[in-house]
Parts: sequence; structure tokens; C-alpha cells
Amino acid sequence: MSMAAVLERLRANVDKMKSVEYRHEQLRALLRCIDENVDRWTEALRKDLHKAKMECLVMEVNYTRNEVICHLNNLDEWTKPEYVKKELLQISDECYIQKEPLGVVLIIGAWNYPVQLVLCPLIAAISAGNCAIMKPSELSEATAALIEELLPKYVDKDCFAVINGGVKETTELLEQKFDHIMYTGNSNVGKIVMAAAAKHLTPVTLELGGKSPCYVDKNCDVEVAARRIAWGRFVNSGQTCIAPDYVLCPSENQERLLKGLQAALEEYFGKDPKESEDYCRIVNQRHFQRVKTMIDKTKGSIAIGGDSDEKDLYISPTVVKDVQPTDALMEGEIFGPVLPIVTAETADDAVRFINSRDKPLALYAFANDKKVVRDIAQRTSSGSFCGNDTMMQMSLATLPFGGVGPSGMGSYHGKFGFDAFSHKKAVLVKALAMEKVNNLRYPPYTEKKMSWINWLSAKKEKSRGGIFSFLSFTVIMTILAVLIKVLTVMTYLV
Repeated sequence: MSMAAVLERLRANVDKMKSVEYRHEQLRALLRCIDENVDRWTEALRKDLHKAKMECLVMEVNYTRNEVICHLNNLDEWTKPEYVKKELLQISDECYIQKEPLGVVLIIGAWNYPVQLVLCPLIAAISAGNCAIMKPSELSEATAALIEELLPKYVDKDCFAVINGGVKETTELLEQKFDHIMYTGNSNVGKIVMAAAAKHLTPVTLELGGKSPCYVDKNCDVEVAARRIAWGRFVNSGQTCIAPDYVLCPSENQERLLKGLQAALEEYFGKDPKESEDYCRIVNQRHFQRVKTMIDKTKGSIAIGGDSDEKDLYISPTVVKDVQPTDALMEGEIFGPVLPIVTAETADDAVRFINSRDKPLALYAFANDKKVVRDIAQRTSSGSFCGNDTMMQMSLATLPFGGVGPSGMGSYHGKFGFDAFSHKKAVLVKALAMEKVNNLRYPPYTEKKMSWINWLSAKKEKSRGGIFSFLSFTVIMTILAVLIKVLTVMTYLV
């Protein structure tokens, strides 16, 4: 079946998804799909990335499961009309925002977390009442095949479809007209997706990436920072979009940080990470060569690791010190198990360095003084910020996940995902009464009408005089509301 035919089939069934109860049914079906196939999910992830079972569960399966439950628990509330604050002219009107589905959406997933980066956007799309086509990454082949096999057994085949394939299939999909496209991946493909979407004026959510900095202050528990940085950088063999991509650190702390990183890596993966069941592999030969080339071209000194085995797609956890801003490791996102250390003697130096580059997807800062951490958060711009830890901002569904500028646009997770796939329709409903009040806006225009309109509609700056001003305004508005209601009743009686 052609892409156009698949899209046409889904578009013919968009009305099904307008039912909130049907959305609940589809979300519960997806939850069963996750729960009844845990071993198969972990097996596929092991084949694709050599992921440890705990990593599969915590960062993929359970993470996605919790996202489904978050939507199931909140969907009824999220779909209710959102009543808004009114002004004097609309005091007797019904004014609210109605969230409605967009239609048929396209979800293009990524290979590094191939379960959650396809299914979490799908959860949000279902919750918001959309039909969806999913395109898993062809690089995570085993997981993509499993998604294609399992989903039609659980969710409505007339509302959801999985398309597997490579560049050809993705290109053909992007030629179709969707109501929204969500893409997770690198910025080069992100530009292609955005250009294709622009031809149909299709809105997009782009979750891209970039070089996420990590500042370690001179006054810091370096050993604790090292443990948390080592976990964030080297989990999934560094193939995480929000992993700390490089460290900014005063020269006086660098040796202590290196010792802490070495100790943490030995604790996590043993003396030889290649023998560890908990250490992942690079996804394929192309990415292996890409990361290996960056290491070979570096002008810094390899302080930890640097070993590799092409046949096993293995690159050891590698830390490089004395890295210069112009080094190959600092040109683009590494997306592999390599951590460069760049000298920044003060927090001000770090802020200047960060602000001189593209806005990152995530930013991290470690310091004993939380004022230093908050100051860096306020003086920089990034998709997300985490102080004194790495990547944990992703674990909270009430925080949005998304980039800014070159690191992406739009956000999702929890209600932010529901909003990303919803249209917020403005609704105002008047009563067919009080036409004498409405006469003010009709021609012929007079000075008297203009003075009344000015009085009713002109906005005024809020007084900073305290509670008395607020209470006075409230009393006046209440009296006016009562008078309008009385006039309305009298109009009907007459």
C-alpha cells in the first residue's frame, strides 16, 4: 500500500479519535502492549545497542509505561474547556479554550532510545485525539521491526500505522500532507523535515540536540560531580541527546575531576568496560568511524580510555583533557562515549563560553553554592537546565522536554505532549439579548458611543497600591455583573 493510501485510510477515521473514551481505550491497549512484551522489548534493545536489562527497563520500557499512565490519569482533566479571565465587555459571555485534535500526525523516531522516542510521542498524539503514522529509525533495526509487528495487534489499525524503511521511505512520507510532524534526531535531517513541512504549511516539533555543556565550579564536591557526570555521559555509550557533551572546569580542579571520573568508571564498568554486561555499543559502523575519527583528530591529551574494537563496535569510555575550543571534539555533538574537558577558570568564563555558541538542548552546572547554579541558569539559554546532576530533568513529566534555537523547537512529555498535538481553539458564546449594549459598536458612530466604548474597553495598568485597589476593582466588577444579569432578565421579560 502506498504512503498516500495509508494516510488516506487514517484520515478517513479521524472522527473515531475525537471520543475521549476511545482515546482511553487506545492508551490502555498501548499499556498492554508494553506490559505483555517486556522481554521482547529488552531483547530487541540488546540486539540494537547491547543495552543492559536495567537500562532497558528504567530508560525505555518503564519510562514509556509511566508516560502512558500519566496521560490516562490526566486526560479527562486536560480535555475540559479551559475558562479564561474576562474583561468588562465580555462579562456576561462564555469564554474558554477548547483543545481539539489536529488530525493525522507523523512521528519520526530516533535510534538511540528507539522505544521511548517512538512510543512517547505516540502516547501524546493519542491523548490529544490524533491518528498517527510512526516511522522508527532503521538503524535500530530489531526494535523497529518489533514496533511494526506489535502495535497493529493492540491499537486500532485504521487510526495508526507503522512504516519501516530508510531514506527512501522517509522522503516519500515527507511528501505527504500531515497536520503535524514530530521529528527526533540530528539538526541536518531536522532542516530537511522542516523544509518538507513548509511546503504544506505543516507545523513541526523538532527534538534535535547539540553540545550540552557541563560546568564544574571551583567550590564543588568534585567526587560527587564526577560520579554523576560519568553516569550521564557514558550511559548508553554516550548516545544520549541530553548527555553532558563537554565539561568546563577550572584548571585547579581538573586532576581531581579526572581521578573521580576514573574511579566512577571502574565502579560502573570494571577495569575493562568491554567485558561489562552494562556497557553499550555504538549503533553501527558509520557512527563508530565518526566517533573514532573525532578521537584521532583531537589535539588534547587522552587521560582515560581511548581503546576501541571496530568488529565489536566498542569504544571505551574516553576522557580528553586540555581540549581547545577549536578542537575536532568541539565542532559538533559527539554522540558517543567521549568527554572533552575545556578550561574555564570562573563561572563568568563558563557563561561567556556557553553564550558564544549555539543554544544547547541541555545545560548542567555543579557548585556547592546554589546561587552559582541559579546564576548560570538565569544567564544562559538552553532547552533544559539541571543543577548538581545530569539528565534527571527528563524524569519528571511535569517538566517539558524540548530544545531552543538550533537544538529544537516545541516540547513534549506529560501535558506538554498533549498540548503539542492539540489545537487550542478560542471560543466565545454570547446570549441573544442585551442588543442595546451591542448597539454601541454599530454605525452610525457618535462621540457618545466612542466615550462609552473607551470606558468599557480601555485597558488600564494594574495599580501597585496593594489589596485595597484589588478589592475595589473586584467590588465594581461584581456590581456590574449583577446589573448586567438583571438587565438580561428584564430584556427577556419584556
